[in-house]
Amino acid sequence: MLPAYVLVRSCSVLHAFTWAADKNDDSFYYAAQTRKTNDKDEWKDVIQYRESERGDTIYRVSDIENEIFKKEVVTTITSFGVSELIASPNGEQLAFASKSRSGRFEKYDDFELYTINLLNSSSIPYRLTDNVACEVQLKYTSDGKHIFFLVYAGLGSVGSKHDNYQTRLYSVDSKTGIVQRWAKYFPGSITNYALNQDVIILGQSGTEVHMYTQKSVDDLLTEQNGCNGSYENVVTSSNSSSIAFVHSSFDEPKEVYVIDNINQLQYARAITEENKLFKQRQLPKQKVYQWVNNNDGRRIEGILHYPPGKFEQKNLPLFVLIHGGPFAADVNNFLAGWYDCSRMIATEDWLVLQPNYRGSTGYGDLFLSEISDNMVSLPGSDILYGVDSLVRDGIADGRKLGVGGYSYGGFLTNWIITQTIRFNVALTGAGGIELVSNWGTTDLSIYGDYLLGGRPWQVPDKYHAESAIYRMNKIRTPTHMVTGKNDIRVPTSQSIIMERALFSLNVTHKLLIFPGEAHLLSNNPWHGKIKLREELKWLHQYGNQSILN
Repeated sequence: MLPAYVLVRSCSVLHAFTWAADKNDDSFYYAAQTRKTNDKDEWKDVIQYRESERGDTIYRVSDIENEIFKKEVVTTITSFGVSELIASPNGEQLAFASKSRSGRFEKYDDFELYTINLLNSSSIPYRLTDNVACEVQLKYTSDGKHIFFLVYAGLGSVGSKHDNYQTRLYSVDSKTGIVQRWAKYFPGSITNYALNQDVIILGQSGTEVHMYTQKSVDDLLTEQNGCNGSYENVVTSSNSSSIAFVHSSFDEPKEVYVIDNINQLQYARAITEENKLFKQRQLPKQKVYQWVNNNDGRRIEGILHYPPGKFEQKNLPLFVLIHGGPFAADVNNFLAGWYDCSRMIATEDWLVLQPNYRGSTGYGDLFLSEISDNMVSLPGSDILYGVDSLVRDGIADGRKLGVGGYSYGGFLTNWIITQTIRFNVALTGAGGIELVSNWGTTDLSIYGDYLLGGRPWQVPDKYHAESAIYRMNKIRTPTHMVTGKNDIRVPTSQSIIMERALFSLNVTHKLLIFPGEAHLLSNNPWHGKIKLREELKWLHQYGNQSILN
């Protein structure tokens, strides 16, 4: 067994790390929050908001093979932190993505790409980009001349003006800072990429995520002959053409696949059997369903999950499960967890609709951007027209309806149950209800600026119009709520405000608060299990009790 070493002992928060890419260099680089100054005697336990927030220091640990572990400071950054850190293949540069010292998303100036010249010990970070985007998933090309990165949907755009785009792929010249967009004619959203002889790109179009390649920035994107479903987590070998990835579909659970080269994609075979149990069970079957929002004629689509043994049967109880984001989508893949619990709910004899409402990725930049200024009302309208269509087509029973979602799906659930009393039951998690207070306390206030067309004092009427709290007296639906106690993405207070409103209105409800959890409920696996357990109980108790007269 190889020995294990402790490379970093620090009371500071470690934000990013990387190994040197040169095989002859055993250096380890990491970025950690700069240590506190010794001012405790003056300030005691008082927090100087913003002023006490610290930037990062980047360190190098070398001579690891000789067990010397020499530690030295590469650079100290006072004005921002580090979110990602990578080393160039030739060992001459470090590149990093910056973030705000607080970790909050408040202004785009905090998020840029920088390089450090490792050949000059006195080098200071060189700013490589100047845009209104958050750059993520950094990768150097093999020659070190370019750095690739993604800009996620909703987190800015490469340019001087913010626009809402789907996720895009870019490269930047590591010396000149010239930025170029890859896959620029692809109408969907880029989900992942890897670098090999060509650039391997995973792209979402509608409910499919397929694999593409592009030889140069000026060449067209080539779709590879693979399988329907969704590819993800693609990685390549640095010294061969081998490619590894995860694939799944409605009928095939996630497994890891490896191929010798991209031409073998169609014939890829799984090298793992981690989820074979799912193939031994009778599970829900799925199909894509489309409808029209009659307000503006927009065609919307989503995924239907039929109860086991009831594929394409009629007059089924319907539960609408709304994805978060909003800049995301439900696709042809296989998920089974507390967040995407569509299969579990369908197994409880519900037809489940997962709607890809306005704001979802994979349907074009215009489809995504139409959510701006209509943060919940427009996607809420898309969803309600989908329910109408299913009832009209005889697929769903109009007297047995439920709705739910987490995060942005919670925002929409909270809104929808103020618009109609047709839903017998609601399951909402970490959903906003009052958008001014949410803007003031979330770590993602950038979203509000663009989803609502400005800040609260700039467009107060819009914040009021899109906030469910001002329509709470319309709610009759028994509502189950969950939130993490330490959530700052959609602050816990939003769920507490909603609970107080429902309590005041004598609406049947329940609120679960998970201690030690932030937005993703990722610290204690029991919390996700309890969440889903209690939601299924709530569905069973209230789902078949229509509140319509």
